[in-house]
Amino acid sequence: MVRDITLGQYFPGNSLIHRLDPRMKILLTLAFIVFIFVATNFQGLALMLAMMLLVLLLSGVPLSQYLKSLKAVIFIVAFTFVLNLFYGGGDTVWSQHFPGFTMRITNGGISNAVFVAVRIFSLILFSSVLTFTTSPTQLTDALERLMKPLKVLHVKVHEIAMMMTIALRFVPTLLEETDKIMNAQKARGADLESGGFMQRIKSLIPILIPLFVSSFRRAYDLAMAMECRCYHGGEGRTKMKQLHMSGLDAAAAVCSALFCAAVLYCALRFPAALR
Repeated sequence: MVRDITLGQYFPGNSLIHRLDPRMKILLTLAFIVFIFVATNFQGLALMLAMMLLVLLLSGVPLSQYLKSLKAVIFIVAFTFVLNLFYGGGDTVWSQHFPGFTMRITNGGISNAVFVAVRIFSLILFSSVLTFTTSPTQLTDALERLMKPLKVLHVKVHEIAMMMTIALRFVPTLLEETDKIMNAQKARGADLESGGFMQRIKSLIPILIPLFVSSFRRAYDLAMAMECRCYHGGEGRTKMKQLHMSGLDAAAAVCSALFCAAVLYCALRFPAALR
């Protein structure tokens, strides 16, 4: 399960999505997140799914990697799916009587469950495109440039962007460390899979303690390395690679705007799917 988590991983490449300016990728990701909630019917959701599928294919990242990113949220999606089955109007598809209440599933509940599940999967997949096709350095520079207006309010933009990117960068490292600790404990005879729920929780203690120790050690080493190199924040720092918008970014913005306009039209033209 640990190996299937792909959050924070970067896959080098030269696809159209890789060549986009990281600022444009962040803005388009935010726009997708907003309009996936603007899409309140299956027509608009289908347009967003078509846009997402096009981006996945243009990214050049294997589809198996995107499917791996879904494994970590399958339980959440399944729980949300089951919960939404019992909320919604329409004709009753299934009902079961219990003392004091009646449990029933309607066609509206099924529609709600499918719609919400697809929406969550879409959010995870499209967000994965950003981290798969953008290096941590590019993310730092892009976030810093996008948050630059906040400097007027004396917000330490560079430090915030650096912290966010370092946290994202160390996710794969910590997952790899967790996998090594689990294998080491299994080699020493630790049983991490059998027993009840509480027994499994207790079996995680030999994993969590060394993981926390290792995490604090890495954080301390990183802080010492930055201090030894006289790091004092972003004031007066220069960039080896400057960010520049190109015609490709303009084309991506225009295509995304057309999709978003179509989704907005569907939201106003057709009835909502959630009921």
